[in-house]
Amino acid sequence: NLWKAMDPRQPFLPPKFLKFPNPFVVHAAGPPSTGGDKKGGKPSPLKSILAGGISGGVEICLTYPTEYVKTQMQLYSDKSKMGPIQVARETIRTHGVLGLYRGLAALLYFSVPKSAVRFWAFEEAKGRIQDSDGKMDTARNLMAGLFAGVTEAVLVVTPMETIKVKLIHDQLSANPQYKGFFHGVYTIAKQQGISGCYKGLMPTIFKQGTNQMIRFAVFYELKRRMLGEDPNAKLSIPQSMFAGGIAGAASVFGNTPIDVVKTRMQGLESHKYKSSLDCARQIYQKEGLKAFYKGTTPRLGRVCMDVALVMTLYEQILALLDYAGMK
Repeated sequence: NLWKAMDPRQPFLPPKFLKFPNPFVVHAAGPPSTGGDKKGGKPSPLKSILAGGISGGVEICLTYPTEYVKTQMQLYSDKSKMGPIQVARETIRTHGVLGLYRGLAALLYFSVPKSAVRFWAFEEAKGRIQDSDGKMDTARNLMAGLFAGVTEAVLVVTPMETIKVKLIHDQLSANPQYKGFFHGVYTIAKQQGISGCYKGLMPTIFKQGTNQMIRFAVFYELKRRMLGEDPNAKLSIPQSMFAGGIAGAASVFGNTPIDVVKTRMQGLESHKYKSSLDCARQIYQKEGLKAFYKGTTPRLGRVCMDVALVMTLYEQILALLDYAGMK
């Protein structure tokens, strides 16, 4: 066999350990399907956490400028009237290109655990509610997505969003009081206690719960329509990103009013509102119904990229972890 392998007339076949996974194809079962057991394709908790965390960190670095613009438009009515492009231009003119990344640290420090918790929670919920064949229908995806969104809202997103909004709001004020991320976190905790980091908890739970419920359900429905019922069919990266983008857009139009209330409740002027309902009432009375859709355009761009990138990156990272032999 050795002499046969050395025969130049024989075609070259690379050994198995040199065969890399195809990076341009993802599995039909979608983000939660790779690297797990045979029933339902559930990956191990460690792999879900690691893959979700890495994909979340990469995603936020690419899409943060749109989040920064959206937050400014929701906090200040004059900037809302300017439009997202003009707000971005004004920021670059005043603070340079890096001005669009002010407050990034707050999201970057939390984006890794946020995505990690989200995918871990989805996988855990999926493992408990899937049918006897390991399949997930739309109703089950809705429930698993809801559980993932609520879990990430309580454990990570609420303190993350509160700190992010307060840092951005402070940096836009005439006399900023926070010297940086860690000083800002310390000051907020010292002045307002741990509860100060949990302002707007209920609207955040509603926002994240509906976000992930809509996203996972729409993503899987689009995947089913594109691939049919063949369990061995594969979804390309462009198809995965397309499905993720549509899922992200659906969630934006479905819960932007909740996002606006959440942002106001987490800003430096949150003391004006007695509760989330009171905040919504004041916004409606003073600014009208349209105010609930402030920042929709920049949020739409950011969320579409967010979901498309995270869904695709998560699957590819799981494939690489499988290739590396991680259990």
